[in-house]
Formats: sequence, C-alpha cells, structure tokens
Amino acid sequence: MGSELDNMSPNVGSASFSELWSPYLMLLIIFLAILYFFITGPLHKHFANSTPTTTKRKCLFVFALILFYTAEGSPISYFGHHYLFSLHMTQQSLLYYALPPVTLLAMPDWLLEKIFQSKLLKSILRFSTHPVLASLVFNTLFSFYHIPIIFDTVAGNNQWMMAFHVVLLLSAFAMWWPIVSPFSDKQQLSGLKKLAYIFANGVLITPACALIIFAANPLYHQYILDPQLFTNLDPFSDQRLGGIIMKLVQELVFGSVLAYVFYNWYRQEKQEDMSMEQQT
Repeated sequence: MGSELDNMSPNVGSASFSELWSPYLMLLIIFLAILYFFITGPLHKHFANSTPTTTKRKCLFVFALILFYTAEGSPISYFGHHYLFSLHMTQQSLLYYALPPVTLLAMPDWLLEKIFQSKLLKSILRFSTHPVLASLVFNTLFSFYHIPIIFDTVAGNNQWMMAFHVVLLLSAFAMWWPIVSPFSDKQQLSGLKKLAYIFANGVLITPACALIIFAANPLYHQYILDPQLFTNLDPFSDQRLGGIIMKLVQELVFGSVLAYVFYNWYRQEKQEDMSMEQQT
C-alpha cells in the first residue's frame, strides 16, 4: 500500500468524504433494503399468489445492493470519472454484467407481476425484452458510448453522463431478462436458445472491447487531459487495462452463466431420456 501511495501523482486534488462515498446513495440503499425485506416479509400475504421469499433470494438482493453501491457510491465511481479509465470500465462491468442478473434472481415473480400489472407496462416489458431487440440495443448503445467523440462529449456533462448510464443500465436489464427472467415459464429462453443468446451477446460486445484494447493511441481526451492518479500508469496503459477488465469480466460472467445453463439443460435432457426409457 505504501508503494502505491508513493506512486500517486502530486497533482491529484483531494476529494471530500461525500464525493468518495456518497452518503445519499447509502441512505437510498438502506431504504431499498428495508422496503424489500418489509414487502417480502410481513406484507407478502397481501399480494396475490405470493409465497415466502427464500433466504437465497434475500441474500442475492443484499448482494445486488452492495454491487450497486460499490459501482456508484464508492471511490470507484469518483476516481473512474475523474482519473482512471480502468476504474470507469470496472464500474460499468459491475453495473451491466453483475448487477442485472443478481437483481433479477433476487426478485420474486409475484412482486414483479404486481409491478408490471398494467397493460402498458406489460407491453413495454414484452417489447423491450425481446431477445433480438434487447441484445442489439444494449450492445449497440455500449459500443456507441465508447466512440471517442461521443464518450468525451458525454463525459464532459454530468447530466448527459447520468442519463446515458441510466439508459445503458435499463438496456442491460432488458438484455439479461431472457436469460434470468423470474417469469421462467413465459419470457425466459430455454435450452439451446439460451446458450446461443449468451454466445451472441459475447460476440457483439467484442468490437467495443477490441477498439479499446488494440487502439494505437489513447482515445479519450477526458483521461488524457485529467491529472494522472498514478505516475507510473499513463493514459494509454490505463485505457488498455480498462478494455481488458471489461472483456475479462464479461467473459467470466457469461462463461459462468453458460456453464450453469448447459449443466441444467443437460440434466433436464438426461432426466427426460430416463423417463422415456422407463415408460418403454
């Protein structure tokens, strides 16, 4: 730790506690946790077709809140926005590849059915989570966001940056919906279709990561012009590191989901074969 501090640039200004740890977001996280446990606990009997929420789901929701606060409320957000592209990509990896599946797995189906009970919201959900559309929208927006001129423009305006992140996060949830939708009998892909969908998303995100990793020069003026957090990590190396982090996290998450989906599909096929053999 001492050597890392020695390598920090003396030009980097000091940030306040609220800038580094966002106490307002912490209050929101606490509120969401209380609301979730209250609804899935004492209030769940007031919802139609509700069942007690498992401890596993509750733990996943807490983990989702931790992921969200780590990405948006911790120093990762502050230093990623002001100094290090690699931390910015770490933040995006958490928001778009870790947070959505964990959150969806934590949500009881009866609660989501209540949230999307109106015909308008149901139609919007059905349209936005169509596998082809959801995959193309998220990956196109993600690649579009990392075009240098667009990235520098958005990064220079806090309101635009926040708006773009909200849109990307919503599109990430839509992209994950066909894989881990709580409505497993209605909108979730099955078997080999799910495997193909995950593989396709891994392919579609590759050009954006390749652009960042294999670029011949630093791409983003936002990080070239900002003071350097570490004197031995120049913007070009930081840029490549960010692309590698994003690709590794994406591969790790998609690879884990692929293995899990394939295992469940193989087990289901094997059980069906055994049932057919017993009937004959």
